[in-house]
Amino acid sequence: MAASLSDMLAVAVEAAKAAGEIIRKGFYQKKNVEHKGRVDLVTETDKACEELIFNHLKKHYPDHKLIGEETSSVFGTDELTDHPTWIVDPLDGTTNFVHGFPFVCVSIGLTIGKIPTIGVIYNPILNELFTGVRGQGAFLNGLPIKASSQDELVKALLVTEAGTTRDVATVDGTTNRINKLLFKVRSIRMCGSLAMNLCGVACGRLDLCYEIGFGGPWDIAAGVVIVQEAGGLVFDPDGGELNLMARRAAASNSHLKDEFVKILTS
Repeated sequence: MAASLSDMLAVAVEAAKAAGEIIRKGFYQKKNVEHKGRVDLVTETDKACEELIFNHLKKHYPDHKLIGEETSSVFGTDELTDHPTWIVDPLDGTTNFVHGFPFVCVSIGLTIGKIPTIGVIYNPILNELFTGVRGQGAFLNGLPIKASSQDELVKALLVTEAGTTRDVATVDGTTNRINKLLFKVRSIRMCGSLAMNLCGVACGRLDLCYEIGFGGPWDIAAGVVIVQEAGGLVFDPDGGELNLMARRAAASNSHLKDEFVKILTS
């Protein structure tokens, strides 16, 4: 199994880098933007990248299932089964891409038996390639990474997102959580890409991350593996086990989970 996992990782990296080239070229050009919602955007680049990645994966693994953000936005999210399933966000951080803010990435995750097993996240603008394979460690551009050792919440750097839903109840819930957390942590960031936020926790740049109501499993499938293999924790914001399909996720280093959950659930 180890050899085939390394083969699958190599194929996923190839796909991510090819899609990354499309993103890099499109990043400096005029974008054709469509709205999926009031503030949720999609571009021709998102669609071209998903098609490229899906074709590459299907060529190598025709029997594997595929779940992708752009396909799912049209046809609905497929049910996650025990079958090997590639879960793809072809361009996480589309709003950043549209505005020329370089926090964008390709995210390709593989689940086997519903367990996140391979993760590849590539930011072609910053040239950062994060990879993780279950049981084999996590890496940034080929070098091992580890989650932070910060054990004081008051010194922790937290990242979250406001999301794209703009009803009063959702916005109030988001701002209320941020208000509580601002009194407990050093500072808060919003960077516009959940996949990249998880990589930040994995490599120790960030200590804590959470988001509720994000797009779908494509936002976290790859990042979960990378965080876990870097020694971090990924869980539901209520402290329970992560459900990949639930659109709720939190991550921390190995020291801060309990205190973090206490605030998120208070």
